[in-house]
Amino acid sequence: MTLAHYLALSAALFLIGLFGALTRRNIIGILMGIELMFNAANINLAAFNRFLHPEGIVGSAVALFVIAVAAAEIVVGLALVLAIYRSQNTVYAEDISLLKG
Repeated sequence: MTLAHYLALSAALFLIGLFGALTRRNIIGILMGIELMFNAANINLAAFNRFLHPEGIVGSAVALFVIAVAAAEIVVGLALVLAIYRSQNTVYAEDISLLKG
């Protein structure tokens, strides 16, 4: 497999995640779309690391950092979803009006 194969897979995964994040009404679905976009970025980092600098570890280290940030984002996002559900009994993005006056 060449670098182009990895980049095509990453682009397809990113577009699926973007589509999911923009079209879902459910907050959990939006978070899943964002997680797919993070995974597409990780595939890019790992592929560029393997093909451009195979002896280096910088791309893998950054990919691990992105995985840690994605895990933290999911934890905080699900905690917010749970708090919003307890107060408003909905997880649909258009029904949430916490910042409206």
